[in-house]
This record gives sequence, C-alpha cells and structure tokens, in this order.
Amino acid sequence: MIQLIINGQPQHFPVHDQMRPLTNDHDGAVLNITQLLEHMALRGKRIAVERNGEIVPRSKFDEQLLINGDRLEIVVAVGGG
Repeated sequence: MIQLIINGQPQHFPVHDQMRPLTNDHDGAVLNITQLLEHMALRGKRIAVERNGEIVPRSKFDEQLLINGDRLEIVVAVGGG
C-alpha cells in the first residue's frame, strides 16, 4: 500500500499486477502518475496534476515516481458555458 494526499484527503492505493511498481524504496512500493490516474479512472481526461507544490507536465507523468506521503492536487477540466 502507498499513502498519498490527494486534494487534501489521505488515500491509500494498493500496488498489484495492474499497477505494477516501477521500483521499490525502503518504505514500500512506488508507482508513477500514469498508473495512479489509471487506478482512479482518470486516464485520458483533461487534467492538471501538481505534486508537492510543482506542476507536472503531462509528458512527464510516466517518469514521475510517487512515494509514500506525496501531496497531489488533481484538477479535472470540465466544459460548459
């Protein structure tokens, strides 16, 4: 399990075959932003992600490894008018 703070709320995410960790650290499993978004059913949506106070470009989602305790803000764009 990995704990992330998403939009101010602590959440736990299992790491299993569909969210295979890219690496392990001494505190447990690590996953990337793309894997997290897949787990949250947000992949392919128009979103912005901030990790620990820094905006993460969409092109870096596969490279950004999340670790236990990371703080994320995820904003989903909605159309309307």
